[in-house]
Amino acid sequence: MKTLKSAMIALLVLGMALPAFAERTSRTATIKDMSGTVEVKARQGSWAPASVGMVLNQGDTIRTKAGASAVLSMDGKEESATVSMKESSQLALAQLFGDKKKGTQTTLLDLALGEVLIKTKKLHSEKSKFEVKTPTSIIGVRGTTFSIAVEAVE
Repeated sequence: MKTLKSAMIALLVLGMALPAFAERTSRTATIKDMSGTVEVKARQGSWAPASVGMVLNQGDTIRTKAGASAVLSMDGKEESATVSMKESSQLALAQLFGDKKKGTQTTLLDLALGEVLIKTKKLHSEKSKFEVKTPTSIIGVRGTTFSIAVEAVE
């Protein structure tokens, strides 16, 4: 009887928690343009050649080799930002999600190496976030065009 009561309480708590998680939706980035050697690594995968039109998800990493470049469109058709990667860059899509009920979006890009030019649209909600993390800082923006570079330490 005690086990049944514990199971019922657990189901009740889980039932109340699920709607909160259900509002959170995944967002994507799409490779709009590229030149040279560009590779993508899925969250649990290995490096593979990238292609124009390829959809990237939260947890994926993209890198450009010497002489290469890539342009990403965040959210595809709704495009909240454009990210232009210069040669010898590596960028992880650390967080890409939204909450339709709250009308918020969260974007966290992790620039490990190289340079990116980012053009963001103005965020529609005070609770939305667009941030870029580097090995030494985290930059948050509300809607602007900016460039950020991370150099290799030898």
